[in-house]
Amino acid sequence: MMFRRCSMGWVAFALLWNGVAMAQSSGVSSSTANAKSSSSPRKSIADQWPSYNGDYTGRRFSGLTEVTPSNVNQMVARWVFHSRNPGVLEVTPIVVDGVMYVTGSNDAYALDARTGQVIWRHSRQVTQGLVDDAAGHINRGVAILGTRLYMETDNAHLLCLDARSGNQLWDVAYAQGNRNYGGTSAPLIVKNKVLVGTSGGDDGVRGFIAAFDAETGKEVWRFWTIPGPGENGSASWPGDMYLHGGGTTWMPGTYDPELDTLYWGTSNPSPDFEGSLRPGDDLYTDCVLALDPDTGKLKWHFQFTPHDLYDYDATETTVLVDTSYKGTPRKLLIEANRNGFLYVLDRTDGKFLSATQFALKQNWAMGIDENGRPIRTSQVPSAEGTRVCPGFDGATNWFSPSYSEATHLFYFMSLEECNVYFSHAEKFEEGKTYYSTGVKHSANDDSEKVLIAYDPVENRFEWRVPQVGKTHSFAGVMTTASGLLLFGDDANSFEAVDGRTGETLWHFSIGQSVHASPMSYAVDGKQYFAIAAGEDLFAFALPD
Repeated sequence: MMFRRCSMGWVAFALLWNGVAMAQSSGVSSSTANAKSSSSPRKSIADQWPSYNGDYTGRRFSGLTEVTPSNVNQMVARWVFHSRNPGVLEVTPIVVDGVMYVTGSNDAYALDARTGQVIWRHSRQVTQGLVDDAAGHINRGVAILGTRLYMETDNAHLLCLDARSGNQLWDVAYAQGNRNYGGTSAPLIVKNKVLVGTSGGDDGVRGFIAAFDAETGKEVWRFWTIPGPGENGSASWPGDMYLHGGGTTWMPGTYDPELDTLYWGTSNPSPDFEGSLRPGDDLYTDCVLALDPDTGKLKWHFQFTPHDLYDYDATETTVLVDTSYKGTPRKLLIEANRNGFLYVLDRTDGKFLSATQFALKQNWAMGIDENGRPIRTSQVPSAEGTRVCPGFDGATNWFSPSYSEATHLFYFMSLEECNVYFSHAEKFEEGKTYYSTGVKHSANDDSEKVLIAYDPVENRFEWRVPQVGKTHSFAGVMTTASGLLLFGDDANSFEAVDGRTGETLWHFSIGQSVHASPMSYAVDGKQYFAIAAGEDLFAFALPD
């Protein structure tokens, strides 16, 4: 482990930190800020971006308006930060009062958000011998509370750092007993608790969500997503299969302070493509879980893909929107799911309201019934191979969607792709994946990314814009109060379009595939956008 202070100097850093310290000494933390910004759908974050999704709602909507559809074509790159860490960056930075916090692999950085200059770096070696996603040493960001910063490591440790210096305060190993566990997410802060999940849903682990005391690191509660013997849903997990059932929680959840409810998505069951070992619905995989944040007690659940045979994780961001739905005020939860359907639920009780197919290539289900369950076809993995649409990467994935309060539309990136799925029973072995067995590209199918705008009240797609490129990006979207929609496109560019029409207004060629979601913030009244691509983080703004 290494801690290093960099050339910016402590005087300049003290000026940057002053606003943070003053706000936090008066009781305003990122948790409070998130609650204020998300307790009403009409309130929005502005200068700050204090958490992975900006606020608790998951909307990725910024209240900043300096950059507009009429002047965005003047935007220029202001600075670039190079991480020098293994693997590509999938981080969304957070910004609090002019200080940006970024992760690359197991390292954390504090940057001057105006210039990109490094203030401090906390370095930790990557872990050898990891499996699957964890072996890529991916880290998607940090959470902040007061003067403390929290991050997960590739081998599922939760670190607490001093946000002013980068010094480590404590280190908790939160996933033990199976070395196939990993950590790839950003934590979420709710009411002085740090909430974390784990990766490894394709590798025979038992998924969970855990809450830790933000001050001490002591575990407060743990919800196992795969029920143990005798618990509700355990019939799907005979013998010791519950220990290897998947259902991991590898993306941050969202939270409604008024309902005091946490919403968290779970991944596919394990083994992925061989379902005979896990009969039934395989609870609580491919679900959104509604939990009490104080106790971890389950309030309700909704399962998108019961008995999943296709790796259709439900870890896509659950977006919280308050609006009039069919003439009645409703608290909605919206999710574009990896299985190719877009769902609208009442988040007070999990009631299913609608599901609309957005994937044009769709053959695993004929539709969704009145209770929200898929009407299955006979297309299932087989020894000889079966063509299934959507494919292994899903009709969408973990890259962030956005809901705009300016346009009242929900935006997300979709992937039109099919794969040939193969199934063959395999024994679980620690240190190896547990897919049983795999997929390959369908030779006669072209792949295409599509940017989609959806009206959740009218239940219709406003527009679809096919992307030009090789479909290698895993880039999310964000929106602003001026009506902009920004995202990483499939031609290795950062792009801005008119959120109402989808018309391209500006793009900047980054020259690297984008595997991250953008964010926006302001320093001294100037609005910036930031997005990671390759090993670099780019910041953009209007000219001075």
